[in-house]
Amino acid sequence: MMVRNDRKRTKRADKDNRLKIAMAVIFLLAAAVAAKLFNLQVIQHDLYFVLASSQQQVYNKLEPERGRIIVQDGRELINSSSNYAAVINKDFAHVYAVPDKITDPSSAAEKLYDIFDKENIEQEVEDLLNKSEYFRASSTASPLGGGQAAIAEYRQIKKEAEIKLRRDSKLQEYVSKLSKENDPYEPIKNKVDDQAIEKLNQESIEGVDYFYEKYRYYSENNIGSHLYGFVGYEGNNKVGRYGLEGFFDEELTGKYGSIKAERSASGKLIIINDREYNQPVNGSDLILTVNRSIEYYACKKLNEAAVRHGADGGSVIIINPKTGAIIAMCSWPDFDPNNYNKVASARHYNNPAIFDQYEPGSVFKVITMAAGLDAEKVKPETTYNDAGSVMIEGWPKPIKNSDFETYGGHGITNMEQILEASLNTGAIFVAQKVGAENFLNYVKAFGFGEKTGIELETESSGNISPLARKKVRPVEFATASFGQGITVTPLQMVNSFAAIANGGILMQPYIVGEIVKSDGQREITQPKQIRRVISERAALLLSGMMVNVVEKGHAKRAKLDGYYVAGKTGTAQVASKSGGYEEGQTIHTFVGFAPSEDPKFVMLVKLDHPKDAPFAESTAVPLFGEIAEFVLNYYQVPKER
Repeated sequence: MMVRNDRKRTKRADKDNRLKIAMAVIFLLAAAVAAKLFNLQVIQHDLYFVLASSQQQVYNKLEPERGRIIVQDGRELINSSSNYAAVINKDFAHVYAVPDKITDPSSAAEKLYDIFDKENIEQEVEDLLNKSEYFRASSTASPLGGGQAAIAEYRQIKKEAEIKLRRDSKLQEYVSKLSKENDPYEPIKNKVDDQAIEKLNQESIEGVDYFYEKYRYYSENNIGSHLYGFVGYEGNNKVGRYGLEGFFDEELTGKYGSIKAERSASGKLIIINDREYNQPVNGSDLILTVNRSIEYYACKKLNEAAVRHGADGGSVIIINPKTGAIIAMCSWPDFDPNNYNKVASARHYNNPAIFDQYEPGSVFKVITMAAGLDAEKVKPETTYNDAGSVMIEGWPKPIKNSDFETYGGHGITNMEQILEASLNTGAIFVAQKVGAENFLNYVKAFGFGEKTGIELETESSGNISPLARKKVRPVEFATASFGQGITVTPLQMVNSFAAIANGGILMQPYIVGEIVKSDGQREITQPKQIRRVISERAALLLSGMMVNVVEKGHAKRAKLDGYYVAGKTGTAQVASKSGGYEEGQTIHTFVGFAPSEDPKFVMLVKLDHPKDAPFAESTAVPLFGEIAEFVLNYYQVPKER
């Protein structure tokens, strides 16, 4: 009996021990779970919250719509009710491939080449051959022997070989991309237009697809490229560069928004509350003072003239003298902002009309004469004895007129004849009458030596420091009177003539007529007078003297039937980096306005280093005449004679 009771007690004790062990294990497990939960929920809360949010919550930066750039498209000098959006945002396709899905890379490559590259490559080769001196010269002997027929045959062989070389290279590039193993994504082409996408859809290449992205689109291509600039990238952010895009980047960009949402099990985004959503503010539109038709015509004619004369570059600026509004501004060589990365050098992005600083030459004689007339040191009928050259204190050689070798001295000469014959000695005579200090004040008053403040990036200020020394060297004072030894920008030069056309009042040049915000608010630019530079009487006298330059002087090819045109030529030497001037290098400028009594525009035409003519009267002057005639007809300005 005792034994059985002992057994029962032993079993009960074993059972209690097992229960205690089980309880201890459960307690330890519970403690471990609690500790883990405490670690997750308290100690490492922030870490796991972020990890969870990355899967369940979404935070996106919302990009605003970039503002448009709009130009005038009517005959009025400024009329914002008639305009054309020259710079907009447009959807283009991004074409990509999934190599894992492509079974025949060679066949796919052939189709991609036909769609995206064939036409461009054939055109590139054609252009390359057209630039070749060999194929342009019809009388050149051919390696195959014979005359023009053999040359044509050799040209065709050369063309086919060059196309094949480029085609094979492109096909190899495509096959390399399309053959990559375990590659889920391979970019093929950016910024693809709808025409190419239509061809792609027709081919239906397995493993090749596309999606749309918004890009900046410049509808006029190269026309106005220096005005607009372009939109590039800084990291992943779009940033305006050069021109208006750079100067007004903040206004055009607008303000980024944001969205914070949770992702449901099905993947749908759910905005938690309004505080988690910040709406983007779209950029402002810029309405320019530039006229689309005049801009197009001026740029086209400038390009043609630059090529015809073998010039290295050139600029045209047309301005409304009464307001300072820019009607047209273009330079050559230009670039296509849609493909801004295809330029040979980044220097092509700078706008030569405001960036280039050059010695203006004889067009500056008008500024010297303006100072003389306004200071009443000379009158149109004032005379001096022109010997054709003059010695200047401290300078060993005589300063001559440009026609000295063929004409010699002009004898007794009045002020009108100084401009008509473009006499260096006459400009020196007037400047010396005015005096160095007073002359510097006039030069500054016309706006030289400082930026105009136009709303474009990369503007230069020019350099008039030789006139601003404590003790001005007589030779530098003398040469500055006819535009040598000092530098100006084309915009400064045309704006100084605009002051004369505007009765002696210098206006602030501007190119943005209105800024229209996304909420409809409008900021309208009001014309701004900077200062009176010369008297109205002096401006009127000078205008008449410049009319005689066109009627009787070196600028006869600027004459327009039915109108009086006022203007002045300038053929400037180009300073050498080693001192002195470059042999055979010149810059040709003509600045003028019409009609002379009530000017509707002032225009500067400039050609850099033309190869086929020594003087501006044969290059810049006829170009001015062509464009001026178009402008007067476009605005339907009544004839005055």
